[in-house]
Amino acid sequence: MAFNYDKYLRVNKMPTLWCWGCGDGVILKATIRAIDKMGWDMNNVCVVSGIGCSGRFSSYIDCNTVHTTHGRTIAYATGIKLANPHINVIVVAGDGDSLAIGGNHTIHGCRRNINLNFILINNFIYGLTNSQISPTTPQGMWCVSAQNGNIDPTFNASNLAIGAGASFVARESMIDPKKLEKILVKSFEHKGFSFVEVLSNCHINLGRKNKMASAMENLNWIDSITVGKKKWDTLPEDEQLNLLPTGVLRQVEQPEYTDMYEEVIKAAQGKRGKITQADFVKKI
Repeated sequence: MAFNYDKYLRVNKMPTLWCWGCGDGVILKATIRAIDKMGWDMNNVCVVSGIGCSGRFSSYIDCNTVHTTHGRTIAYATGIKLANPHINVIVVAGDGDSLAIGGNHTIHGCRRNINLNFILINNFIYGLTNSQISPTTPQGMWCVSAQNGNIDPTFNASNLAIGAGASFVARESMIDPKKLEKILVKSFEHKGFSFVEVLSNCHINLGRKNKMASAMENLNWIDSITVGKKKWDTLPEDEQLNLLPTGVLRQVEQPEYTDMYEEVIKAAQGKRGKITQADFVKKI
């Protein structure tokens, strides 16, 4: 039986404004299927998106949505979650939105471990504004802001999230939608800040300007730079450097921020003592 996407979409907004062959549509469908697997009531789901191609997510999905200013998705989402701890908040942002102007908020969302589901769509470029380099653009690639080749070192977004303390970190591409759906379900089940980096194609403003003339060629390139984490772990270090591992990269249990904030409220109301380091001692 065919999956009924219409019940999760603002059908009057269809068709999307995304370019033909864009991976964002695949990611939207995988996200919807993951929400369906979770059995969430869409009245208790809020999707927060920023500026860029991925910003259209909040236009198309039929739930509570907020389309925010550039780089501020996690800041808005943090306020939404603190005010409404019971709802499921999904943040969708691009590599430019979340690692350049929004890099500060991404780092602090990770370290606070607030229960947000962050989907970073990494298409390696500022696609909406005609191909300026982003923090994830590979060195040597042509962009309108680096017409002799990009010399900026490239961010490894998932490693950045791990270093900043995110309690769930995963990477997947949109080439295998079923695999992506499973990763998203795992991230939604996790209590704490979940960071899912989804590698996607921008064959219009990255691919065809870098000798990848079609969407399929762009996808083949993504496939060539990724490998499952189990296999990646067995490779020599010099081979690991040129490949991005996919799958769950980190998953740990840590105190969650809205729970801790409730304790701060209780302390302010005289219902408990002040928060001390003893509240964060790990129990074995």
